[in-house]
Amino acid sequence: MSHQKRIRDYGVKVGKMKTGPNNAITDVKGVTVGHVTLSDGDKQTGVTAILPHQGNTFKEKLIASSHIINGFGKSMGTIQIMELGTLETPIILTNTLSIGTAVDAVFDYMLERNPEIGRTTGTVNPVVCECNDMVLNDIRARFVTKEHILEALHNTSSKVEEGSVGAGRGMLCYSLKGGIGTSSREMELQQGTYTMGVLVLTNFGSLSDLTIGGKCIGEQMEEALREPVTEEDKGSIIIIVGTDLPVSERQLNRIIKRTVTGLSRTGSIITTGSGEVVIGFSTATKIPHDKSVDCITVPIIHEEDIDLAFRAIGEATEEAVLNSLITASKITGRNGNERPTLKDLLKELNIDL
Repeated sequence: MSHQKRIRDYGVKVGKMKTGPNNAITDVKGVTVGHVTLSDGDKQTGVTAILPHQGNTFKEKLIASSHIINGFGKSMGTIQIMELGTLETPIILTNTLSIGTAVDAVFDYMLERNPEIGRTTGTVNPVVCECNDMVLNDIRARFVTKEHILEALHNTSSKVEEGSVGAGRGMLCYSLKGGIGTSSREMELQQGTYTMGVLVLTNFGSLSDLTIGGKCIGEQMEEALREPVTEEDKGSIIIIVGTDLPVSERQLNRIIKRTVTGLSRTGSIITTGSGEVVIGFSTATKIPHDKSVDCITVPIIHEEDIDLAFRAIGEATEEAVLNSLITASKITGRNGNERPTLKDLLKELNIDL
């Protein structure tokens, strides 16, 4: 992360709250992220894996929730998360037509670590989310393999690379190059200091709507460009939220719904053809897979403290989206298709943030 210029390096400060040490989802202790990037001509795609903690997620599940802002998407695993309120696998991000491959790989990953699955206990709920990278990537070729998924899972780190990497390789955002972005916020309560982390896969929006720090940057760019780059918004965004805040599944669902405030501040109007999917988890409580004679105790914050989490998630979401844009690198993909990057256009058009 240290070698990439992020949105704060351009003088843009998002919100009022303090960021975590790395300003990333991995500021939540135990969370790690891994990428596999595939880049060769028409092949511009990849995989991003998020490990919610470093133990066995099937045996030690986390309180989780999902929220669909707009449902034009093909994500897998959200139904059981909403019903049971727990997460029991890592989370995989990739392109739309690689969902099946990713699910199969997560099955392999989990079965290897849990021989009881499908024998003495039930099955497992893999969580895989997608965006459509067909403009820059030959999505029909289905370049992503099970080996790529497993490589991403086996090589996660607390250092998160952003931009045109992993699942974000072929993605577009606000008619520019999009991809992976992350950010975090610290929440100081009487009980201690907690972290709210967000990682996004951005593939949505039209240039004219792009707003940075309250400025209509997209409109300025469109006016300055000789040839407009705006296209119809038919993309998506996946928002992954990790926190160590002690919350119930109901509270977590209330919190992740507020990602829309940060998303909207970047200019999104959440169009009908765009899929906005949010999945959140809390590492504060681990729910054992095996039943015990004792009741499970789940500590939760008081409802009067939740507004701080609402602010934190909005700020982190907004900054993660902007980081995905500003760190993205220009690529030439399928049929020679290209899209400019935010940093290149700012320089070319002499626009200050």
